[in-house]
Amino acid sequence: MPRKFFRKYLPDHETVRNNRHMARFGGFLHHPNLWHLNRRSVAGGIAVGMFSGLMPGPLQMLTAALLAVLLRVNLPVALATTLYTNPLTIGPLYVLAFLIGRLVVGGHAVPLARPPEFEWSHLGASIEAFMQWVLAMGMPLAVGLPILALLLAALGYACVQIGWRAYVIRAWRRRRQLRNQHGR
Repeated sequence: MPRKFFRKYLPDHETVRNNRHMARFGGFLHHPNLWHLNRRSVAGGIAVGMFSGLMPGPLQMLTAALLAVLLRVNLPVALATTLYTNPLTIGPLYVLAFLIGRLVVGGHAVPLARPPEFEWSHLGASIEAFMQWVLAMGMPLAVGLPILALLLAALGYACVQIGWRAYVIRAWRRRRQLRNQHGR
């Protein structure tokens, strides 16, 4: 994995432990898996971030941080992963959640309306229109969002586990091949 690349930007365990701002959280942020880059911790961080990304706006990072600390998975990865939801992706994700919820709840009582246009020049009005659109989707959306969040979390976890394992196997094979070439 590109651990060397990420290690340049992530704080090490001692830096976090000695930071005066982190001291107020006591031992909560001192578990090594919160900062280390290993397969389980990174895969868990991705899963937590994917799940938390579908929480309402300001709660995404807070939920990701709390879950990462509770589950002892990589905190920076969990926080960064929540950024997959943004003004461009949230509409399609909510439509997908609505459709999943409608399948689970049954019936087609609530029609799927087109998402409102997002205008940066009228940010307040755009956010208000988006919230009205979300509320109009009702029960199918309320059921579909947690299901989609769990599906995305499981998919993210599995992809990291499979990708990390494939990378390690490929590295082993390269090393074995180099060793065999130099041994001749």
